[in-house]
Amino acid sequence: MTPTRPEFFHVSPTGQLLFYALAFLSIGVMAFFIGRRWREWRRGRPISWSVKPNGERIRAIWTEILWQRKVRQSRKSYGAPMHLMLFFGFLILFIGTTLLAINHWSPVKFHYGTYFLAYEFTLDVFGAFFLVGLLMAIGRRYLRRPTSVGNESGDAYLLFLLLIITVTGFLLEGARIALQPHEWDLFSPVGKGVAVMLGGMTVPGYQTIWWTHAGLIFLFLATIPLTHLRHIIYAMFSTYSVPPRPVGALAPISLEEVERTGKIGATEATDYNAWQLASADACMECGRCTDVCPAHGAGKSLDPKRIVQDLRIALRDGKPVAEAMTEEALWACTTCNACVRECPVNIRHVDLIVDARRALVAEGRLTGSGANVLRQIASTGSAWGTTDREAWMEGLDVPLVRNGAEFDVLLWVGCAGAVDKGAQKTNRALVQLMRQAGVRFACLGNDETCTGDPARRIGDEFLFQQMAEKNIGTMNQRAVKTVVTACPHCFNTMKNEYPQFDGLYDVMHHTQFLAKLISEGKLTKLPPSFEERERGRGGVGVSSDVVFHDPCYLARVNKEVDAPRKLHDMLQPAESGERTLCCGAGGGRMWMEEPPNQRPGIRRAEQLLATGAKTIAVACPFCRIMISDSVKAARPDEEINIVDIAELLLNDQT
Repeated sequence: MTPTRPEFFHVSPTGQLLFYALAFLSIGVMAFFIGRRWREWRRGRPISWSVKPNGERIRAIWTEILWQRKVRQSRKSYGAPMHLMLFFGFLILFIGTTLLAINHWSPVKFHYGTYFLAYEFTLDVFGAFFLVGLLMAIGRRYLRRPTSVGNESGDAYLLFLLLIITVTGFLLEGARIALQPHEWDLFSPVGKGVAVMLGGMTVPGYQTIWWTHAGLIFLFLATIPLTHLRHIIYAMFSTYSVPPRPVGALAPISLEEVERTGKIGATEATDYNAWQLASADACMECGRCTDVCPAHGAGKSLDPKRIVQDLRIALRDGKPVAEAMTEEALWACTTCNACVRECPVNIRHVDLIVDARRALVAEGRLTGSGANVLRQIASTGSAWGTTDREAWMEGLDVPLVRNGAEFDVLLWVGCAGAVDKGAQKTNRALVQLMRQAGVRFACLGNDETCTGDPARRIGDEFLFQQMAEKNIGTMNQRAVKTVVTACPHCFNTMKNEYPQFDGLYDVMHHTQFLAKLISEGKLTKLPPSFEERERGRGGVGVSSDVVFHDPCYLARVNKEVDAPRKLHDMLQPAESGERTLCCGAGGGRMWMEEPPNQRPGIRRAEQLLATGAKTIAVACPFCRIMISDSVKAARPDEEINIVDIAELLLNDQT
């Protein structure tokens, strides 16, 4: 006999009609609930579907949803395998059910022979994976639940409904095998085992199991949009329509838009766009964003998962956004994008937070040091409140653009680089390295102003645009093509946000530029600082006394982790590369007051010092300031050297 099995085993024609009627009814109920959410999303600002090629969108669905890229890369040793077993088990069972339906309705029959054996074995194995994943999820939620994972009554309904569906599915398979055994049943190992346990199965018993299993599936389908499993549907929409702009670029606001709406930022949930509202519904409440949030880790009230949940509450109840999310939580964000990177369904928490901040700033609800830095930028063009951007150049004879210097590269100094003593050392080292490499460069000097990064992330969008337009006008007038800067925040703003205002330049972080000079043989890479014999004794060939801290806006936001490591082989802390731990300076937090015990930099300093290194290498002036203060607080009696990697490189050049 050819291996196969009947599709409606012991189900009468009338029973089959009833089955299809209930199936269409359950799908209709599900569609009704989805349609209701669609109408809620459309209450938000409209989005454009034409801004991103369909091929790119489909690739995003494949990598982020179907291939579960972020979950596979997760550091959760329990949660990630659990979710992967649940997802791929569910996916294969869904595909298997779909193929069975196609075979039933198609004039071409294929559900037999070798295909059938592979089909039965695959569904048995992945069904078992799904069952194990469910048991792990139940144990995790009700025995050892992490604080970042929520727990609602609907969660129990969903988990135990799926558990019963899975168990009755295996019972149904075992009952069928018991009633109609074949030699190929070995390809259904779980079903075969269940059949042995069931023993003498009767047709009425089989029919009872069949209808119980089918009815539970219909109940599941109808209620998917009412449970956390709604994310399997809404995540498709959210991922397919994710904004094409880089993660490091916030959405601009035009004066025309303000005149039309009378609003700046988001005061109500409907001030967000339809994609943002859909992404909030796509949230699976896994807590990954909360786990990596530096503000939350430092004990602040910010919880990125809660921000998303509060947006749903604001939409449902009509509450003001700042009331639902709380102003305290909104101002705690460093905009480091750790939450965005970890989110499996591509929610952009930072965009949600900054849109709410914009409304608060427009309403004059920002006070204290945060408001003061905005005033300084507006009045002096510097976040530090100074107009002198040339004092750091003393004794270096730095060429200035306004003096007619011929240059290929514009060295962008930045507010910190012009004022902070540590950042000045970085720029002085960079000038000397460029000279050694024979680079034709120049600076704008006092013609340079703040890029506007702090203003935009604090929430003053139009102050940012004022700064951007001024700098773009200056650079275009001077025919600037290539920009190099030691500040990752300036780098990100000019690279990802200035193009929104026709500021198109080849922007490089100084580590990228120095790595390029090394590859061209114009500079020499730093060697390991310990003796070569360590390699022969099992050493890793890296500096034993230097640890590197990756800046958020270089490594995570712009995915540049290789360039600094091409300059020097250094120790890596517990969290490095794209998963670096924020120093706490971004999002305007550099200038905002906070209790010493709630500084994210303290936790980062402890990670860096745990490597045993006596030198911490940085590549960001903000990080240098925050980590320096945090190291002094964490280890006041130790002599720890904090230096930019450009200074390390300069010290080794001959």
